[in-house]
Amino acid sequence: MTEHTTAAADGQSDPPPPVPLRRNLPFQALWIGQSCATLGMRIGDTAFPLLVLALTGSSTAAGAFGAVEMAATLLLGVHGGSIADRRDRRRVLLVADTARLLALASIPAALALGRPSLVHLLVVAAVIGATAAYTGPIRLLALRSVVAPEQLPQALAQDEARMSGAALAGPPLAGFLFGLGRSVPFLGAAFASLLSLVSALVVRFPSPAVPRRREKGGALAGFRVLAASPLLRPALAVLLVINLTGAALLLPVMVLLREHGTSSGGIGLALAGEAVGALAGTLLVSRLHRLAGPGVLLLAVAWTAVPVPLAPLLPGGAVTVFVALFAVGAGVPALRVMLDLLVFRQVPDELRGRVIAATVTLLTAGMPAGAFAAGLLLDHLSPAVALASIAGVLAAALLPATTSRTLRRAAWPVRTVPGPLPGQI
Repeated sequence: MTEHTTAAADGQSDPPPPVPLRRNLPFQALWIGQSCATLGMRIGDTAFPLLVLALTGSSTAAGAFGAVEMAATLLLGVHGGSIADRRDRRRVLLVADTARLLALASIPAALALGRPSLVHLLVVAAVIGATAAYTGPIRLLALRSVVAPEQLPQALAQDEARMSGAALAGPPLAGFLFGLGRSVPFLGAAFASLLSLVSALVVRFPSPAVPRRREKGGALAGFRVLAASPLLRPALAVLLVINLTGAALLLPVMVLLREHGTSSGGIGLALAGEAVGALAGTLLVSRLHRLAGPGVLLLAVAWTAVPVPLAPLLPGGAVTVFVALFAVGAGVPALRVMLDLLVFRQVPDELRGRVIAATVTLLTAGMPAGAFAAGLLLDHLSPAVALASIAGVLAAALLPATTSRTLRRAAWPVRTVPGPLPGQI
């Protein structure tokens, strides 16, 4: 008697295989909606500074828009994670998407009536940043809640394609639309938000049970989970350093390329290397995960980033920069999926929203610090020395992590159901 016959005789049968992702309608609807939302935000990230410059002629005012948006996201990020763990996630997503849609639609309306004030634009920046703080954790949880556990790596890789594609297409699309008219990119971003709102309306996804009392640990529980984890703690430290030095890299690279006679278009194409590499890297996620454990993979990609600041100093100019950024960008999707898998397979569901929010807050915080540090370096050093300094800082920061046995010997987790906290593994 075969094993299958024995199971049938016992009244048992193998569970049916999960629906393939391409035929998983809730997953595809959420993915399309979230792709639209991401593309709309990337269009706005480029179009809003262009509009502020056109209206005020002030680079400081143009920079203030991004600063206000990022500050709102950082300030409300922890609360957004707590809300994701305590409230009806679909309702929160609907409210936030509606608020962002109205904020974006107010810009074409104001342009049609005259010209929006700087205060109006900064309020819109604050609204967009605030909605990102609340929708970010929920979108991550919603998309992953409608797929089978064994499909999670594939779903995460497809989600990475969304982010990389939006990062690549958003800026040039915003520039093209702005050339058609000042209000056109904002109409496009508002329409993208509308599609995102529609997807949240038509798809239902799980929400946490209404708590009988305030959850243990409060809003800062996510940070405590990360601090207690022997794997997530050093992994996030490495990613924080990569983000900080990556943000510090952009301004010196642009200055040095311009000094070498590279046009603005050439600089833009060179800096697009990371996004192109990330898009290509989505095809390598599964293969890279099979080749190395999470710690070794993280360290390998991190050390690949060390020589990148030196690329503008080599022959080839913009082409060399593009190739260097492409090489390091190709490993980024595997790292993002790695971090997702570590959180989703190790952190109980009732804490995931707060852990995700804490992770995003920590990683995002390094970016403005890096941009500020780049300005300080260029005030006192030449672009070439500043780039060499950035490479040295990154290498020095990676040495302690490279000597960590916990990180080097880390293995991929297999647990797909709520279990002990990472610090208890």
